[in-house]
Amino acid sequence: MKFRKPLFALAAVTALAAPAAIAHRMWLLPSSTVVSGTDNWVTVDAAVSNDLFYFDHRPMGAIPTITQPDGTEGKAEHHNVGQFRATFDVHLTQQGTYRIAVVNQGVFGRYTLNGETKMLPRGTTKAQLATAIPAGATDVQTSEMLARNEIFVTQGAPTNTVFKPTGEGIELVPVTHPNDLVANEPATFQFLLDGKPASGLYVTTILGGGRYRNAPKQMEQRTDASGKVTIQWPEAGMYWINVTPNAPRPEGEGEGPRPPAQAQAQAGAPHPAQGGSQGMRGVPSGRRVSYTTTLEVLAP
Repeated sequence: MKFRKPLFALAAVTALAAPAAIAHRMWLLPSSTVVSGTDNWVTVDAAVSNDLFYFDHRPMGAIPTITQPDGTEGKAEHHNVGQFRATFDVHLTQQGTYRIAVVNQGVFGRYTLNGETKMLPRGTTKAQLATAIPAGATDVQTSEMLARNEIFVTQGAPTNTVFKPTGEGIELVPVTHPNDLVANEPATFQFLLDGKPASGLYVTTILGGGRYRNAPKQMEQRTDASGKVTIQWPEAGMYWINVTPNAPRPEGEGEGPRPPAQAQAQAGAPHPAQGGSQGMRGVPSGRRVSYTTTLEVLAP
């Protein structure tokens, strides 16, 4: 990876093959993305909103996972969930790049038993699926979800430890470090799906501050054969990036996995992340994965 000294930045990966808006977007917003010194604090806002980076819908209350530059687990402190947003602090005590992530993973769906439709209990995991659906159930429709939402903060010189893939879902492997982004300069990112380069992913990049514009500043791209996408940032600012195997959904549908019936009704062959459409006990009949990040791009 190439780095700039002094280092300033953090920005977004790009976009979508259909200019459809998403009504409710989940996001993490750090108070700083790059800091100097050896002992700093960063405050993070976490929310779901109609306008990016404005608190107008509901908080994202999940406890985040903090990965420190040396790969060990850190701690989110002073976590507070309010009416429209959640906030927490991260104490930066190591030199290098931190990953701050919220990962939602589980299985949702429904089945019919004795003529009555029942939903899977909230919080069902893939390992629990076989026992969550009782014997004799019919019309089983289930889908696995893995939604990764993460940001990066660097204290001092940037490092790469936190970018080691887990091999699950969509993950970012930067060619350009995400804390070294400058307007009018290209940045390249690679995306993996279950540990392998993923071609054809839809990447949506949206510049924040859209509340004060007549139209959103949005870029739409797809990853190439090696899972890479290159973005040239048109201006400085905070960018929201969302990456999915499927085309973005129409305005008003919101973010997150579609119900199984909707997922199965999509035209065309399923993406490898989507799975098939036959429901059976213990095996999800579909799969929904996504990746989201907020990145800062600085002025040259």
